[in-house]
Amino acid sequence: MNERRALRIASIIEGASLLILLLVAMPLKYALGYPVAVRIAGSVHGVLFLAMLSAAFRAALERALSGRAVLRVVALSVVPFGFVVADRILRVRDRG
Repeated sequence: MNERRALRIASIIEGASLLILLLVAMPLKYALGYPVAVRIAGSVHGVLFLAMLSAAFRAALERALSGRAVLRVVALSVVPFGFVVADRILRVRDRG
């Protein structure tokens, strides 16, 4: 698997974990009083975020993507639904 594809997969999984954290765990904590939901989802999201950063770093080191593209993908990872845009960037670059 090439570095761009690994980053694309890591970005999608990390983005999904962010949505789960925001749309499932946070309401469980604040509406129903289950703080453990955020603790678990937040921990999983943190590990996945680090894995995505590792994949981004590897893609940059292997020159699979430009530094600017890597920075855009990393910046989009902190925005809800940003992984959709990042996926599009990586998919277009994967074709070329």
